[in-house]
Amino acid sequence: MSLILDHVSYTYSVGSGYEVKALNDVNLKIEDGEFIGIIGHTGSGKSTLVQHLNGLIQATSGTIYYNGADIYDKDYDRKELRTQVGMVFQYPEHQLFETTVFEDVKYGPKNQGLDDKQATLRAFEALQKVKFPEENYDASPFELSGGQKRRAAIAGVIAMKPAVLILDEPTAGLDPKGRDEILGLIREMHDKSGITIILVSHSMEDVANYVDRIIVMEKGAPLFDGAPREVFANYKKLEEIGLAAPQVTYLMHDLYDQGYPVDPQATTVEEAKQEILRVFGNR
Repeated sequence: MSLILDHVSYTYSVGSGYEVKALNDVNLKIEDGEFIGIIGHTGSGKSTLVQHLNGLIQATSGTIYYNGADIYDKDYDRKELRTQVGMVFQYPEHQLFETTVFEDVKYGPKNQGLDDKQATLRAFEALQKVKFPEENYDASPFELSGGQKRRAAIAGVIAMKPAVLILDEPTAGLDPKGRDEILGLIREMHDKSGITIILVSHSMEDVANYVDRIIVMEKGAPLFDGAPREVFANYKKLEEIGLAAPQVTYLMHDLYDQGYPVDPQATTVEEAKQEILRVFGNR
């Protein structure tokens, strides 16, 4: 399975005096099972891009293909697409609306046409996957902590068993512990299920530590697209567009520039640790 964007552009408020070109001739291919991070400063087009992937926004020009089918064909079932390409929005607690957590998670499967027994099983499995505490299954979603609300919202999407899971800033507003828990959970889900995950984030450390491929958006189009170490090698260019590489990247480049034979492209704390031990371990 794959998602292909073919010369996709999008303009807000077409025909008015407030036109804004949010996407500019984007060409991308997202393969089955990838874990992708999309980063960019505010207004770079990253959120607009992911909202195209399940048909929430229709491109002004260009085409999007899912599993070889044009999602803009008049006979294409976009409702079905949204069950296959699930979206967890920024501040996903705003997606919660039922009286209990369990009923909220059941809503998606029931909307897919499953009977109550099947929807109940899906909800239970999804809440187990996100490690949501069982004692809170019957609690009101609005009585939960911020981290628990995120888990409940993610469970509500994965209960529909999407092949692609899109998360738009899923850790916004969480404390460091909550952020690490949510990102670790997402990574674990990817490793165990193999579904495609697309993570939109402004945190370089987050994407460096968890994703396998990074797409950097700038002025509505990908500026860089590659493995984290390849993308963060361009840290000076990232600074020019208002972004920054992980702190580890700066440390390793400083050591390298001072003549120490470390790998300057190490992007995670663990990679940096191994390099530093390799070079300094016998000194």
